[in-house]
Amino acid sequence: MTQFDLTMANDNDDDRNADDEIAVVTKTKPKTKRPPMYKVMLLNDDYTPMEFVVLVLERFFQINHAQSVEIMLTVHKKGLAVVGVFAFEIAETKVAQVMDFARRNQHPLQCTMEKE
Repeated sequence: MTQFDLTMANDNDDDRNADDEIAVVTKTKPKTKRPPMYKVMLLNDDYTPMEFVVLVLERFFQINHAQSVEIMLTVHKKGLAVVGVFAFEIAETKVAQVMDFARRNQHPLQCTMEKE
């Protein structure tokens, strides 16, 4: 008798006890969680030239000139604007790059990040 036949015979047996039961173990794949995303924002100030903000947007965020001007005007009018959403390490690097570039060019431009 094959193993299949033995299993079938056991299923038909009225005198089965708990020790005769066959357990099936299945592996489930753990669901991976998406990493949290972070918004990178530029803050308005009264001293940083608008052209410098446009340069920062083009250089560090690869935003085209027209969109950079739009974002710069949003920062100017509303006080801040989200310039990108990134994973933590990338957002942190972008903030550091912008802040360092602004300091080296003697501008008080502020760049921050917050969890989305």
